[in-house]
Amino acid sequence: MNRSDIKNILGKVTEDIEAIADERVRAIQKTLLNLIEALLNDNDELRAENQRLRDEINRLKGEQGKPAIRKQTQQSNRDISSEKERRKKKKKKKRLKKKHLIKVNRTVICTINKDQLPADAIFKGHKSVIVQDIIIQPDNIEFKKELYYSPSLKKTFMASLSAGYQGEFGPHIHQLVISLSHEWKMTESSIAGFLRNHGTFIGNGTISRFLTNPSHEFHKEKKDIVAMGLQSTRYSQMDDTSARVKGKNNYVHVLCNEYYTAYFTRPHKDRLTIIDILTQGKMTFLFSEHAFLLMQEMKLPEKHFAVMKATYADQCLNKNDMDTLINTLFTNPNKHQANRQIILESTAIAAYQALPDAVECLLTDDAPQYNRIAAYHPLCWVHDGRHYKKLMPVIMLHRKKRDEFITTYWDYYNQLLTYKACPTQAEADRLSIEFDRIFSIKTDYEHLDERIAKTKKNKNQLLLVLEHPFLPLHNNTSELGARDQGRRRDISFHTMSADGTESKDTFMTLAQTAKKLAVNFYHYVGDRIKKKYEMPSLASLISEKSKIIVPDTC
Repeated sequence: MNRSDIKNILGKVTEDIEAIADERVRAIQKTLLNLIEALLNDNDELRAENQRLRDEINRLKGEQGKPAIRKQTQQSNRDISSEKERRKKKKKKKRLKKKHLIKVNRTVICTINKDQLPADAIFKGHKSVIVQDIIIQPDNIEFKKELYYSPSLKKTFMASLSAGYQGEFGPHIHQLVISLSHEWKMTESSIAGFLRNHGTFIGNGTISRFLTNPSHEFHKEKKDIVAMGLQSTRYSQMDDTSARVKGKNNYVHVLCNEYYTAYFTRPHKDRLTIIDILTQGKMTFLFSEHAFLLMQEMKLPEKHFAVMKATYADQCLNKNDMDTLINTLFTNPNKHQANRQIILESTAIAAYQALPDAVECLLTDDAPQYNRIAAYHPLCWVHDGRHYKKLMPVIMLHRKKRDEFITTYWDYYNQLLTYKACPTQAEADRLSIEFDRIFSIKTDYEHLDERIAKTKKNKNQLLLVLEHPFLPLHNNTSELGARDQGRRRDISFHTMSADGTESKDTFMTLAQTAKKLAVNFYHYVGDRIKKKYEMPSLASLISEKSKIIVPDTC
């Protein structure tokens, strides 16, 4: 008997459980149903573990494991998205009126053969019809550079090419290659094929050089974007996703808010890496009272704690000095890894929070590496809500209770959105009380009750929005940024060099930030390559937009 058969049988048996008059019998049946649910979940986990072990044994024998063939199941059975519940009312899309947006490049008069007109026909003017078209053709230029020779100086003088025309290819090809790769996610071979198909003789190596060896100016633009972006709001959002660099596993960290998205590929995703990103590579280590409190919270052994406090109090060290200190304190590099990490993290956190421009609120998912870094650590409601969608009960009654609670969950979420638009202390107090009521509900479905209790445990972080109404309720902005890295993995399995990795991060940062600021990325890149600087920098646009104050409507 498979899981589907059990589900059908139990669905019929448990339809009228609430109608049982005897409370004792009803309680026993509810206990048995939870036991069945737990046993079925354990059975599924054991089956999966058994298959993994079989596959591993086969691989050790030099054979192949079970192929990972995706089951042809209904999408609704696997869907853990909460968008349907979160957004109950879908706004009807208005048809875009685009005629006024179209730039007319040339006008053609369409005439009528006068011989076909009756004798009394009177001219009434023209009817305008705009037809969009595009012409893709090469624009190969032969530059004839003037040459002058000075006999007295024995020196030749030659005219220079216009900005952007160094080498065999002009600036338009350069900017097109960058745009096709980083904005439209085309592979290098596809870009080469496109250009060759339209009369440009270019090699794959040249395209790779355009993408992996940009001018220093683009890297500086990214640094300026991050510096201004961190100052633009009182909160920042972070997430990470996987990446490969020359065949080795790395992580792409996404740092963003409503005005920008920045990417950083690093070998690790620990707390020190995150602080290094937030400080833009200027991480220091401060032995302050706050650092010592953190050491105690993280359970640093008393003998090491005493040495730290007695010897290094109030000192601020750079990375090299800190490494020397740690290596002196723990001479064996293979031991005391946890203690090393505690000292490094606590002092790095203390130094970061002492900075005048440290992030006040860092919105993330519930991953532990983000804890303690900022003064406040709000959590994402969408991430929390996914855990409820992941519950896949077999018992019909349990499915009903899960669905009812999910409805209640997102109704409360919508109340928080209303509060954000017009915050008052009275409404904040009411929502706090309502949170306690909702997340104290007992449903008799044990897995759901455990999940509800976990959400209640995170009350302070989930309800920081009551104290700081400017905070978003979800971390979708950084998840969308991580998705862009996912699309990058689809077209390029890994980067092959440090320069290529840095360039990928830089151009992805520029492209995604330009998108948020409604800037044409193709034109922006071309403006920089041609050294025109007619378009304002993205950092200046972030500064301009973030200073716009929305009037209080309450």
